[in-house]
Amino acid sequence: MLIHFYKYQGTGNDFIILDNRKNIYHFTKEQVAFLCHRRFGIGADGLMLLNTHPHYDFEMIYFNSDGGESSMCGNGGRCLIRFAAEIGIFKSEYHFLAIDGEHEGRIETNGIVALKMHDVDQVHSEYRKHILNTGSPHYIEVTDDVMGIDVFARGRAIRYSDEFKAEGINVNFVEQTNEADKIIVRTYERGVEDETYSCGTGVTAAALVCYHNENGYNYVDVQTKGGMLSVEFDRLENTYKNIWLIGPATKVFEGDVEVSDL
Repeated sequence: MLIHFYKYQGTGNDFIILDNRKNIYHFTKEQVAFLCHRRFGIGADGLMLLNTHPHYDFEMIYFNSDGGESSMCGNGGRCLIRFAAEIGIFKSEYHFLAIDGEHEGRIETNGIVALKMHDVDQVHSEYRKHILNTGSPHYIEVTDDVMGIDVFARGRAIRYSDEFKAEGINVNFVEQTNEADKIIVRTYERGVEDETYSCGTGVTAAALVCYHNENGYNYVDVQTKGGMLSVEFDRLENTYKNIWLIGPATKVFEGDVEVSDL
């Protein structure tokens, strides 16, 4: 089967996107893994289908690079908004359905894409380690030297520890800079099973943990391996609302690829 694909990236978090409004693409886990393979396929952190939905502008179906359908992907959602606009779905405000429910999004006048995340009201904290769910489960460890960490080895050890190996967890290492509203984040992603250049839900989780305003509006700039993102939100005690993930999302290239039965 010959398919036409699009490649997008958001701060280095890269995705294969397919226009599936005619409902013609139904892949096996092995086929998705082949397409995402960086040696034998197109290469990507994940694959997304843009499907139609009777009550939303579109539906987002997301697969990790291992071929399994995944939980929410923040950078993926932002890239899919950009893709929707570029194939003719023009909206001032987008409303789409993902695996974790409804999301809003918009493309700002400077081309930056903003995605509204779900409210968070549970953060389990112990010293400098935190666990929370921002559409995907995340483990946050605050460190003084994030660039000196072996993210693959330490992240994999935590992800496959007895506590988390059954369902898996994304592992983020976070450094607070000298600026109160800026952090650096590196992420080991389950399903990719490696460090990625960026992780939208992980950046969101890290920003919530590293709030700088005790009661009220927060805006946190986040440096990732692939570039800068921002997270804005309202915080009251341990409840986080009006959470927006903001940053670039761009098309890399498009092409055709043959997918055979695997």
